[in-house]
Amino acid sequence: MTAPPRAWWKTWPAWAAMAAIAVVCLAVGVARERGPSTQAERVDAIARTIKCPPCAGESVYESRHPTARAIRTDIARQIREGRSDDAVRADLASRFGDDVVLVPSASGVEGLLWVLPVVAAVLAGAGLFVAFRRWRRLEPVRDPTDADRELVTRALAEEAAGVEH
Repeated sequence: MTAPPRAWWKTWPAWAAMAAIAVVCLAVGVARERGPSTQAERVDAIARTIKCPPCAGESVYESRHPTARAIRTDIARQIREGRSDDAVRADLASRFGDDVVLVPSASGVEGLLWVLPVVAAVLAGAGLFVAFRRWRRLEPVRDPTDADRELVTRALAEEAAGVEH
């Protein structure tokens, strides 16, 4: 036995709330700042994504180590020369090793690091949706009938008598 279909006026508030959340998320994404606008902001943005080689767990932006200062100066020089942010990161990675880059690029195999969590969340949501739909369609639990009670009584009596099944 399946559950009776719900009337549209009972489910529309949930759909309206989801649509409102989607619109707000899209509006925030569109209105968000596109990135650094000055050279100093670009230097800071790149320095936040580069790990300080001698420091434990600090970015070049956070660290006060002399090596970090030298790397920030080098980043500023490369930006003045007109190099792109990705080119600056690639240059630093070639000199200090790939593990110096704290934020993986969004292309190639490293792009999977950005995509896989989203895919997993979507699949988990779809799985929950399917599970909830199935659970809602299950027959409701009914009280035991006289035949059910007799079957249990007979099984208990056979077990007490030592009869094997």
